This record gives sequence, C-alpha cells and structure tokens, in this order.
Amino acid sequence: MIYSPIDIQEVCLHRLVMKLKEPFTTSFGTFQEREFFVIEMVDEHGLSGFGESVAFASPWYSEETVKTNEHMMRDILIPLLFKDPIAHPDEVSERFGAIRRNNMAKSALEGAVWDLFAKRSNLTLANALGGEKKQIEVGISIGIQSSVKELLEIISNHVDEGYKRIKIKIKPGWDYDVLKEVRKHFPDLDMMADANSAYTLKDMELLKRLDELDLMMIEQPLEHDDIIDHAKLQSQLSTPICLDESIHSLEDARKAIELGSCKIINIKIGRVGGLTESLKIHNYCLEKGIPVWCGGMLESGIGRAHNIALTSLSQFVLPGDTASSDRYWEKDIIEPEVIVENGIITIPDRPGIGYELNREVLESYRVDKKIVTKSNKVSLKS
Repeated sequence: MIYSPIDIQEVCLHRLVMKLKEPFTTSFGTFQEREFFVIEMVDEHGLSGFGESVAFASPWYSEETVKTNEHMMRDILIPLLFKDPIAHPDEVSERFGAIRRNNMAKSALEGAVWDLFAKRSNLTLANALGGEKKQIEVGISIGIQSSVKELLEIISNHVDEGYKRIKIKIKPGWDYDVLKEVRKHFPDLDMMADANSAYTLKDMELLKRLDELDLMMIEQPLEHDDIIDHAKLQSQLSTPICLDESIHSLEDARKAIELGSCKIINIKIGRVGGLTESLKIHNYCLEKGIPVWCGGMLESGIGRAHNIALTSLSQFVLPGDTASSDRYWEKDIIEPEVIVENGIITIPDRPGIGYELNREVLESYRVDKKIVTKSNKVSLKS
C-alpha cells in the first residue's frame, strides 16, 4: 500500500466525441452528441487516475466550454499540479484557489487525483470520500419530447425498468398541462420537473399551479445565477424548489439555505469544482437537514463512476440522475458498464472508481490527444 504524496508525472487529455443513442432536449437546446475530455493522470509509479470534464461544446449550461476547459487545464491548472507532490486530494482545490471560477476544468483534474489517491490507498473512491452505502437508488431524466403520447410511452418504459424517480424537463408551453397528463396516467409516480432557468417571477401563477401535481420538487425554475427571486417563489409554493445552476460552492449553498431559496440541492461535481467542494456542501446540508441528490451531465462511464461514489454519502437521500450506460451510449468507455437493476446501482468494490477504462472503445471515440509532462512539454497526437 502506497501512502507517500502523489508525484504527478504527466496528464493526458483525451478529447472524445460520443454520439447519443437519442437526441436529448432541454429548455436551452438539443444534444445529438457529447464532446468532452477524459483526463488520465499518471503518477511516479506509472499508476493512472481518471477524471472527466463535463462542460458542453457551447456555453449553454455555464460559461465554460470544451475549448475553454482545454486551455485552463493545459496552460493554467496542470502546471499547478506539477508544482509539488500532493499529500491529499483536498490540496488540489486549495492549489486552484487563486483561479476564479472555471469549476468544470478544476473538477476534471481533481477527480483524477481523487481516483489516484483512492487506488494508492487501496480504497474504493466511495470509501475514500467517507461513503458507507453499498447500493444507491437512481432516477432518470427525460428530455422534452415531440408529443405527450411519446413522453408517456418513455415514462412507462422507465417505470417498468424500476427507476426510482422520473425527472421531466419543462419549458414555457411544455409544463403544467404536460405534467398534469403524466400525473393522470401515473398517480403514484415519484416525479419532478426541471426547468433549467426557463421562467421568471412573472410566471408565478403558472408555477403555483404545479403544487396541484404532488411533485417531489421543481428544479431551477428561475435564472441560473439567482437566489433572491427563488426565495420569493419558494415562499409562495408548497412544492420544494431544488437549486442546480445557482449553486457553485459551499458559500452559494449556505446563502441559498439561509435565504430560504430552496429546500433541496442538486450537487453536480463539475458545477461546484470537484469532489472536495461537493463534500463540503454535502456536510453543510447534512447539518441543516437539507436533502441532496447527484445530478447528471450526460457523462460517460468515468464521470458516472465519480457520481456513484459521491452518492454513497449519507445525505444523498433522493435518487440521482446516474442512469445506466446503455441509456445514452451504444458502447461506454468503461468495463463493466454502469448497470441499473430495478432502480439500484451496486457500488463497485475495487480500488478507485471501480471500473476499468476500455482503451479500444476510448480510441474509437477519440478525436484528439494531448499529453502534458512535468517538464512542461506538450505532445500533440490526433
């Protein structure tokens, strides 16, 4: 068992483009494919740790993009990792502290450090984070469909598969009437609505009508950077508001909870800057009695593995968005692929993220490869 500080020797940025099995539509766009980076970090013993970037090709969800992530990782953040050996992954966020925002770029690298740390300590990533669960409950996220009939068929299929919660994307014109029809057909369904910031306080009366539908929560109905108006809205709703895009740090979570802006928080590792900050938010929400759950960003198996490990913590009391690999991909880049059985994922018991990288499949999706070494030389390989 190796306990010495991690001395990173090189970081490989594998840029992949994976086509989704089906288009995924939200209030801010339709996704046909997913472009992202798999980060492979190699230590002084030749051991590899893996992370994944979650920024999109365009700045729809946040200001970050695949291209800005590449610049930040290669030119700014990776040199900071090479500076000194790393005794614990918590040091990564401290080392990145002087760099404003760019949370998804930070998280991608930090995730690889956490995987290395867990492997070197002969721990599962879940155990390294302090998780105790052996299994986690998961739900599924359904994009905006072309018809209510199609939506109902998709929901029925996923209910039959045993998913523990159904999240339905909404936007103006595809909201109350649609959800009412779903509730009519599935009166006992654990259902939530995700607006991705599609509404304003001018829509207060419409949003108040959603109280009739016995939703688990309404996720991020108002602006992506707002906590003030959400507090006004939450005071008028019995349905819990869940904040997603508004929460980028422990400080954001603290302020939102103190203001009464939400009753639930969605923790996305990439959005908050990594697993260390995710842990801080989790622990604060545990102290305050605020339920949390783990959101998804259409990740490949590497990102899914990190989500699974995080969800093993105790305050993740609501099903997350980590569906099975075959929900999105013809072939995932990990072995074994993530499998959901009756709405349950069993947390792997092997060290680190618990899944092996399938290099043959990775290479089939890879469109570019850059290796940054400790000597600051960059190797470009397409």
